[in-house]
Amino acid sequence: MARPRLFGRLRAAVLGVVHVGALPGTPRSSLPLAQIIDQACQEAEAYKDAGVDGLIVENMHDRPYTLCPGPEVTAAMTAVGAAVRRLCPHLALGVQVLCAANQQATAVALAAGLDFIRVEGFVFSHVADEGIINACAGNLLRYRKLIGAENIQIFADIKKKHSAHALTADISVAETASAAELFLADGVVLTGTATGLPADPGELREVQHAVKIPVLIGSGVTLENVKNYLDANALIIGSYFKREGYWANGVDPDRVKKFMEHISKLRE
Repeated sequence: MARPRLFGRLRAAVLGVVHVGALPGTPRSSLPLAQIIDQACQEAEAYKDAGVDGLIVENMHDRPYTLCPGPEVTAAMTAVGAAVRRLCPHLALGVQVLCAANQQATAVALAAGLDFIRVEGFVFSHVADEGIINACAGNLLRYRKLIGAENIQIFADIKKKHSAHALTADISVAETASAAELFLADGVVLTGTATGLPADPGELREVQHAVKIPVLIGSGVTLENVKNYLDANALIIGSYFKREGYWANGVDPDRVKKFMEHISKLRE
């Protein structure tokens, strides 16, 4: 039976990003886990109060990322995800574990009661700033089946940001999206070339024409350019919702509220 689509009811559902503080064992770690959880919940509450449609929890402060984060990261992200879920029982909630720790993210989502994961390297290999990331769809979907997590939806990045795509230069973004759909992704995520940089609206149209699954925008959405992305199923917004528009700063509630008021009018 097909899973119901998370973002089928709203036009351009807005997902705020909770950037979790540097976790235990990572180079910039300095806070106890309890304080990291409290900070994540404060961000989540600010988003919820501003009226976002969903959230995604991400360990972006764990720089530099590794292709195989340790079990301490999985455990900590589960604790954070569960706390955010208790605080936001009615929002669509997801998780991404950097870098490309997609099985770990699936386990976190299952244990914390989350709805979806954001996946790097679902189809086609590429070279990221963390190293070579190989396609994982076959192993990931088998793992999801094995642990009984088929209710967890998979939204796969295509032509991932912070990456070189010379290995797949002859494969268009639309063809990459079609491959992700063929390999049973629940949706695809289109981004710019780096954090905070906008996706190409022309590529959004190409991808939407190529697939029947939801298409999410994963970087660079602002108050000024959101009109270019209203046909997307969801917008993952991190940098713009932070103070001064910088991802590592705290959430700016006024920015979020102003954005939500604006997009509510555009949806009408």
